Amino acid sequence: MRRRARPAPRSDAVRATPPAPPGWTRTVTAPPPDDCLAHNDWICGGYLTTRRQILLDAVAQHIQLTVLSVALGLAIAVPLALLARRWRWMLGPVLGITTVIYTVPSLAMFSLLLPVYGLSATLVVVGLALYSLTLLVRNLLAGLDGVPAETKEAARGMGYGPMRQLLAVELPLALPAAMAGLRIATVSAVALTTVGAIVGYGGLGNLIYAGMNSFFKAQVLTASVLCVLLAVVFDLLLLGVERLLTPWRRAGRTARPRARKAGGAGGRRPLTASGRRG
Repeated sequence: MRRRARPAPRSDAVRATPPAPPGWTRTVTAPPPDDCLAHNDWICGGYLTTRRQILLDAVAQHIQLTVLSVALGLAIAVPLALLARRWRWMLGPVLGITTVIYTVPSLAMFSLLLPVYGLSATLVVVGLALYSLTLLVRNLLAGLDGVPAETKEAARGMGYGPMRQLLAVELPLALPAAMAGLRIATVSAVALTTVGAIVGYGGLGNLIYAGMNSFFKAQVLTASVLCVLLAVVFDLLLLGVERLLTPWRRAGRTARPRARKAGGAGGRRPLTASGRRG
C-alpha cells in the first residue's frame, strides 16, 4: 500500500492556536506592573539584584585593563620624556609620533595589533597604553621644563649630581603637571576600555555591547553609569595621591591667606576718596 505523505509541520510563527475547550475562556497573563525586567525599563533594581555577579566581574575586568594599560603607558612615557629632554633633537619626533598614534581610531588600532597579540586582553592593554603616551609625555615635559632655573642652579651649588638633581629636585617639582596628565590619561582609558568589547575584553563595554544588540535598557544604562562612576573614582584617587606627594603645595596655599591677613593688619591703611589715609 502507498503511504500517505504527512503534511509538513507548521512553523511557530504560523502555527494555529488550539481552540479552548467548551466553556473555557482563554486569558493572557500580563507581567506584574512592578516587574521592571519584564517591562524592559531603563531603571531597574531587579537587574542589579539578579545580575550582581555579572556586574562585579565586568567591573573587575574593567579596572584591571585600565590599571595595566596606564601603568604600561607610564613606564614607556617616563623614559621617552627624559630622553627628549636630554637630547632636544628627539623632542619633535617623540611628540609627533605619540600625537599620530593618538589620532588613530580605536578600531583601526586594534586591527593593527591583532596579528601580533591575537584576541586577548594584551591587545586591549597595549592599545590603551599607546593612546596614553601623548598625554603622559607632554605633561611630563611641561612639568620638567617648568622647574625654575634658579632652583637647578641652587641644587648644583649644593653639590647635587645630574641624577640626584633629577630625582630629588626636578621630578618632585614636575609632579603636579605629570599627575594632571596621568589623571586625564586614566579617565580616557576608562572610556576607551569599553571599545575592547569588539575582541571580548571590554569590561563593562561587553555588557553595553550585548545590551545594545538585545535592546536591554537596564543593562545598557547600568553599565554606562558604572563606567562614569569608575572614571570619577579613579580621578579622585589620583587627586588624593597628588596631594599626598606634594605637601608643599598645601603649605603654600595656607601660608598665602595668613600672609595677606598679616599684611592687612600691620600694613599701611588704604587711601580714601579724599586722598587721606583711612
